[in-house]
Amino acid sequence: MATAMANKTLQNISGTILLAGAGKMGGAMLTGWLAGGLDPRRVAVVEPHLSPEITALGAKGVALNPDVKAAGTVETMVVAVKPQMFREAGARLKSYVSDETSVVSIMAGTTIAALEEVCGGAVVRAMPNTPAAIGRGITVAVAAKTVSAGQRAVADALLRATGSVEWVEDESLMDAVTAVSGSGPAYVFLLAEELARAGVEAGLPEALATKLARETVAGAGELLHRSDLPSATLRQNVTSPGGTTAAALGVLMGEPGLRDLMIRAIAAATKRSKELAK
Repeated sequence: MATAMANKTLQNISGTILLAGAGKMGGAMLTGWLAGGLDPRRVAVVEPHLSPEITALGAKGVALNPDVKAAGTVETMVVAVKPQMFREAGARLKSYVSDETSVVSIMAGTTIAALEEVCGGAVVRAMPNTPAAIGRGITVAVAAKTVSAGQRAVADALLRATGSVEWVEDESLMDAVTAVSGSGPAYVFLLAEELARAGVEAGLPEALATKLARETVAGAGELLHRSDLPSATLRQNVTSPGGTTAAALGVLMGEPGLRDLMIRAIAAATKRSKELAK
């Protein structure tokens, strides 16, 4: 239902959606918008290093690096540049922003106040994650008080093109969001990496250990995605008393165990996110 509503919103957009930065994440969003029914003629891309895939969209009507006049009325500008490049790019980006423009940022560690200062507009700060590249991301967003209900609906539709979206009211939560979901895929990849390494230590050939680890992590993730059961229940369903899984979990859930490590890891990432925002 949410996806259908988002697609309807995309199909009814009358102004220009300007994408600033068309790298992996920006490109994934653009692909999702067009798949959801957004008219390519409503899209403009500002990107100094256009990939062949993005360049090819020019033939479908997407405007590539237009000047301010050619871009038309920018309804929403999505900022997907690297955070360290934002201040440098900001002067050009601000020229596209009018009083009616909403600015949706997916840059880590860039506050609403910084976005308002550099770009202006009604700002939505969002934190997606890399599974957005395959339409399975999750994004958390927070809107400035100046964002209207209509602007929020468009922002939601644009963000939902790459996965699910959650909204929060307190911007200070975004540092923990970054630590959990923004950085979270790396923790899962590390799990697959170390599970394979442990398999090799237990005597498995490296290629087999790697395949077993990758497929197990991917399959368990898909099961978690499809199931309505809590993750703890799914874990318990795999664990027979006195069995092999229970023996391993006794180590992982011991003291100190995975819980303590994860708390420390999330705390470190949250602290770093706050530092980057200064």
